[in-house]
Amino acid sequence: MEVTKQRLVFLFSFAALIPSLWADIAEFDEVWKQRAEQAWKNALEAYEPMPENVTSNLNYNVNKALLKGRANKTRAFEGVTTNSTRRNLRGNHKKYIGPCMATNPIDRCWRCRKNWARNRKQLANCVLGFGHKTEGGKQGGYYLVTDNSDDNVLNPRPGTLRHAVIQKEPLWIIFAHDMNIKLSQELIVQSKKTIDGRGANVHIAYGAGITLQFVDNVIIHNLHIHHIRKSSGGLIRDSVDHYGFRTVGDGDGISIFGSTNIWLDHLSMSECEDGLIDAIQGSTAITISNCHFTHHNDVILLGASDSYSRDKLMQVTVAFNHFGKELIQRMPRCRWGFFHVVNNDYTHWKMYAIGGSQHPTIISQGNRFIAPNDPWAKEITNRNYAPESVWRHWVWRSEGDLFMNGAFFRTSGPPAPPHLKYNKLQMIKAKPATFVRRLTRFSGALNCKKRVKC
Repeated sequence: MEVTKQRLVFLFSFAALIPSLWADIAEFDEVWKQRAEQAWKNALEAYEPMPENVTSNLNYNVNKALLKGRANKTRAFEGVTTNSTRRNLRGNHKKYIGPCMATNPIDRCWRCRKNWARNRKQLANCVLGFGHKTEGGKQGGYYLVTDNSDDNVLNPRPGTLRHAVIQKEPLWIIFAHDMNIKLSQELIVQSKKTIDGRGANVHIAYGAGITLQFVDNVIIHNLHIHHIRKSSGGLIRDSVDHYGFRTVGDGDGISIFGSTNIWLDHLSMSECEDGLIDAIQGSTAITISNCHFTHHNDVILLGASDSYSRDKLMQVTVAFNHFGKELIQRMPRCRWGFFHVVNNDYTHWKMYAIGGSQHPTIISQGNRFIAPNDPWAKEITNRNYAPESVWRHWVWRSEGDLFMNGAFFRTSGPPAPPHLKYNKLQMIKAKPATFVRRLTRFSGALNCKKRVKC
C-alpha cells in the first residue's frame, strides 16, 4: 500500500519535474518527453520495496561460490590480512598466468568455459544485485562492429559502434578485432543493448563517453574506458528515427540518466574529465561489478542533487570491484536511495572512500579498506550538508568489513532499522573481507580469447 501511494505521488508530480530532466538535451521534444515518461514507469516497476531480499540473494550466491571453490581446491586465492597485501603495495598486483579461475558467483556463471564465445548470451543470466533483471540484448541478434571510426554522428556508418547502439531492436554487440574508438560526440545508447568486448581488446578513449538516457536493459561488459573528454555538443542521432541538438557533454566515462536495469561488469576505467560513472535523475536497478578503477578524482556518483527526491527509488549494488591506484574520492558518493556495497577491495583513496548526503541508506559488507598513510584521511566515510544531529540518524552500516592501516568506518542509525524489516533468516551475511582479494582477483577488463577458457 505504501509503495502504491508513493507511485501516485510521483506520477502526479511528473509534469512539474520535466524541466529538471533535460540534461544535455537542447530541445526537449515530444520524443524525449515520451522517453522520459516511459523511463519513470520503468523505474517504478524496477523498484524493490524489500531491498534486503536482493542483498540476501547476492550474499547467498557469494557463499555458494566460495564453498564450491573450496571443493575445487582453489584456496590459494584466500585473502591474507597483512598490510603487505595492498595488491603488492599500491595496486601493482602480478598478472595471473595460471589455469582459469572464476572466484565469485557472477564470474562462475560464465567464465572458464571453452565455448563461451559460442554462448555469449549466457552472460545475461549471471547478473546479481539490484540489476539482476537486466537482459541487455539477449532477445535480439548479434551485431558485429567492424569499423572503429566515428566521423558521422548524424548518419553513422554501418559497422560502427554508433550505428549499432542507435538501433531500436534488441542487439548483442560484439567486435571483429581489437579497436581503439575515439568518440567524436557522446555515444547515446538505445534500450535492450549489450556491448560485449570479450574476444577483443576494445578501448573507448581520448574522446567522448557513453550516455544511457531514459533507457532500460543495457549491459556494458569488458571494455577499457579512459581519457574521456568533454564533448562539444551539436546535432547527434540518438535512434534510427530521431536526432536532436545536444549541449556540451560533461566528460563522464558512463553517464546513466533516468535509466533502469543497467549492468556494468568487468570494465577498466580511469582518467575521465568528470566522473568515471554517474547514475542520476531517477536511475535505479543497477549493478556495478568486477570493475577496476584507477587514476581519478570523482569515481562514482549515485544521485546528483539534494533536491531531486525521485532518487529515493535509486537502488544500486557495488560488488567485487577493485578501487585501485591514484583514486581520491566518491567510491561511491550517494544520495537518497539504498546502496549495497559488498566485497570490494579499497586499496587506495586520498580523501575518503564512501560518502553521501540526503540520508542515503548504505550497507557496507565484507569490504577491505586499506587507509592511506595520510593521518587526516583514515576515515572511510564522509557526510555532506548535514550536522551530526541529523546524519546520526542516517542508516550507514558496516558488517564484516576489514580495516587496515588505521582505516575506520563511522556508522550511524539504529543497529537494526525497523523500516528495512531485516530478517536474520533471509539476510545471509556477505563473506568476510578476508576473502576479498580472491573475490576481486580478476576485476577489470579480461583478456578473453575464442575457444580458450576466459
